[in-house]
Amino acid sequence: MRRYVAAIDQGTTSSRCIVFDQRGRVAGIAQREHEQLFPRPGWVEHDPETIWRNTEFVLGEVLKTSGVAASDIAAVGITNQRETTVVWERATGKPIHNAIVWQDTRTDQLCTELGGDLGPARYQDRTGLPLSTYFAGPKLRWILDHVEGAAERAASGELCFGTMDSWVLWKLTGEHITDVTNASRTMLMDLRTLRWDSQICAEFGVPEVMLPEIRSSSEVYARITAGPLAGIPVAGILGDQQAATFGQACLLPGEAKNTYGTGNFMLLNTGTTPIPSKHGLLTTVCYRLGAQQAVYALEGSIAVTGSLVQWFRDNLGIISDAAEIEPLARSVDDNGGAYIVPAFSGLFAPRWRPDARGVITGLTRFVNKGHLARAVLESTAFQTREVVDAMRADAESEQLGLELTTLKVDGGMVGNDLLMQFQADILDVPVVRPVVNETTALGAAYAAGLAVGFWAGTDEIRANWAVGKTWEPDMPADERSTLLADWNKAVERTYNWVE
Repeated sequence: MRRYVAAIDQGTTSSRCIVFDQRGRVAGIAQREHEQLFPRPGWVEHDPETIWRNTEFVLGEVLKTSGVAASDIAAVGITNQRETTVVWERATGKPIHNAIVWQDTRTDQLCTELGGDLGPARYQDRTGLPLSTYFAGPKLRWILDHVEGAAERAASGELCFGTMDSWVLWKLTGEHITDVTNASRTMLMDLRTLRWDSQICAEFGVPEVMLPEIRSSSEVYARITAGPLAGIPVAGILGDQQAATFGQACLLPGEAKNTYGTGNFMLLNTGTTPIPSKHGLLTTVCYRLGAQQAVYALEGSIAVTGSLVQWFRDNLGIISDAAEIEPLARSVDDNGGAYIVPAFSGLFAPRWRPDARGVITGLTRFVNKGHLARAVLESTAFQTREVVDAMRADAESEQLGLELTTLKVDGGMVGNDLLMQFQADILDVPVVRPVVNETTALGAAYAAGLAVGFWAGTDEIRANWAVGKTWEPDMPADERSTLLADWNKAVERTYNWVE
């Protein structure tokens, strides 16, 4: 009997393979980081070949370190950094350009041109997304425009496009496939038909022949052709934030989670009908299991949270390890009046201001590095509060009946007790971390396991979820109001920096 399911988690900073048992507990993990490439200000790239080599490495490494045999693995799921875009040659599998990462802002002018007189909302009714540098479609168009001969080769069928799930699946199996969650982040798919939108593709100048086949999030796509997991089926694909939502068992309308990673991503399950946002959120596919109806979500995407800690460490050199930020922040009682708004790539949800750039405000001679460390952490909680407010407003206007009573959290930053307590305080609701924090990989494992019968149904997924720790709010209402007002003033200072 096969006792485990494996998940490939191809993230923004690393590639991992995690093996889970029937109870959704981690049986083995392997990880390897990849380099972040910054060719110009605002440009962020990855080397797809390096990412594939790292993926190959962690597949073998997790078996070696965990003692799990390949014959014990029932299926493999894939989860990935979503909008990051790669184009490769169909004949050779060789990329024609570095992958353009979701944080990259080089397509700002292109998005303005694509919007024309209708502006950022031109395609939002069909795609659920505003025109933004964030999404894959404009990045693909940029590659076609700037790599010599790419547009002609794409039109003749020589080139393949994919987000990182498609790239990894191609290398594992030779199949050119994506799932509905990743396709919904390209700006090229109609949310309701779950098919590529021919009119949008034409207006973007993207030949449909280069696009992957759109499939559900949970089905057997193909078997792995070589390597340590050869012969095992790949049976689940979910974009990383949708995977975390699934791994957190947010399976009913009104259930929400927030992932604290390189950026922050909050998803609210809205059921089988896509809900348009009037308050700066994205409408996206949450998951689709086999032939069942697709489930949709409202999403609040924040560009810079965990990566602000990296910036504090690597660019400023104030700390030498990310774990040092919490004790440094605890060395002071509050932020000393300082606020950091990390609009390094503009502001994402709910403000959507590509013209914004980062600021540090409220500086006096009193402020020291402890206050700045605290401001780094608090900025994540403040940005999350803005997204929660937008979700509440959308839920009220659409009569979804949502009242956020707790927030399920996951991701690398949720081990920071100071941040999680401040998050509960600024939201005025309890914050709950599950026993298994690897919810992104777990969601992909669940999708794959469901497809091959390793788990009988979603009731088992819900039964596996368990509370690890809860933070209760403990901040006076007047203090919360003052902090939020000062944060809003700080955010407004970031506007109109880029003409």
